[in-house]
Amino acid sequence: MKVKMFLIWMIMAAALAVNAEAGPGCNNRLSNGQTIYVPAYSHIYIGNKEQKYLLTITLSIRNIDPSNPITITEVSYHETEGKFLKNFITAPVSLNPLEATRYLIHQKDKEGGSGANFIVKWKSGQLSNPPIIEAVMIGTQSGQGISFTSRGVPVFSAK
Repeated sequence: MKVKMFLIWMIMAAALAVNAEAGPGCNNRLSNGQTIYVPAYSHIYIGNKEQKYLLTITLSIRNIDPSNPITITEVSYHETEGKFLKNFITAPVSLNPLEATRYLIHQKDKEGGSGANFIVKWKSGQLSNPPIIEAVMIGTQSGQGISFTSRGVPVFSAK
């Protein structure tokens, strides 16, 4: 009985270690392109009366591959109900190894809502490390400030 319990605990510990190493939303496999969904918030709610707290959103795209460039082919912004709001690029944008770029939604722009999101599409001519794509939200109001991030996750198609 003790041996069975020991083995169960060892299997659970190994599973936790693997998950901790990968991290939530981690995609550590090489790829030659992906579609990434990035949650964002143009506002959050505070207080019992659900008062809107407006936020500035910075979408950060970082090519973490030390050897290969990547090309960003789409950066689109959508509101809470999924409606398309804005396309940030009209032509592909190349990011050299370890280069980063950013796109901004101003604090006064509350059109996206609490369920805003970005769709980012990227590609590469060779297998590369997928970029890190995050939304950084920050706001200040009445002498108080708040900031937090949200990381993008790959969208997979059933096709």
